[in-house]
Amino acid sequence: AEPRGPAAARNLGWRSARAPLVAFTDDDCVPTPRWLEALLALAGGRTDLIVQGTTLPDPREADRLGPYAKTVRIEGQSPHFETCNILYPRALLEELGGFDESYPAPAGEDTDLGWRARAAGAGAAFAPEAVVHHAVHEGTPLSALRGALMAQHGVQSYRNPELRATLPQGVFYDRSHPLLLQAAYAGLLARRQPAAALLCLPYLLNVRSRCRASGGRLAQAPFFVLYDVVQVGATIRGALRHRVPVI
Repeated sequence: AEPRGPAAARNLGWRSARAPLVAFTDDDCVPTPRWLEALLALAGGRTDLIVQGTTLPDPREADRLGPYAKTVRIEGQSPHFETCNILYPRALLEELGGFDESYPAPAGEDTDLGWRARAAGAGAAFAPEAVVHHAVHEGTPLSALRGALMAQHGVQSYRNPELRATLPQGVFYDRSHPLLLQAAYAGLLARRQPAAALLCLPYLLNVRSRCRASGGRLAQAPFFVLYDVVQVGATIRGALRHRVPVI
């Protein structure tokens, strides 16, 4: 009668299924014709193996790509076990109790399940030919900043120390965060030591690289800075709430 989040919806889905293997994708994804065949071939009927596949931006929506767009690109084994393209043995889902429904937003419930499965002894494999095309949501600066706020929920899954080990320096939620903090500190030092301003250079290069990679213009660089500031704030808020050493 009322929304309970993606974890509850996925639990309802797999518990309604009957097959020994359960493949997941999302409602904004389009699997390619050999997707399921490739997942099943690598799974081989095993009851202790998670299989991930390739996820790419939908080529029919490539014109929507830009600095504010939201999509997913996964071209190798991912530590986040995204449910846009993944297969689990039903027996493993039953053993683990499925997705943790305490996650209120779509941010980390799939990662949490994957790492609980690994802790239970499950293996993980990647099927490059199991391709799913993910929608490109064009977005606006405001919607992108709202996405940055999701970090306050996403950090919950980083209570797992093995997952934290995959982070930059084991503590930073995104590789831009330490560079931003370094630049901010350099700005303070530069008041007395102008040469300290050079310490801002790594962050400026990072922002320029992201502008180019997203198809944006250098004039949009301030947006990327604001995005990082918002995301760092949301990360710290979530870290304090969930008592996770992540910045």
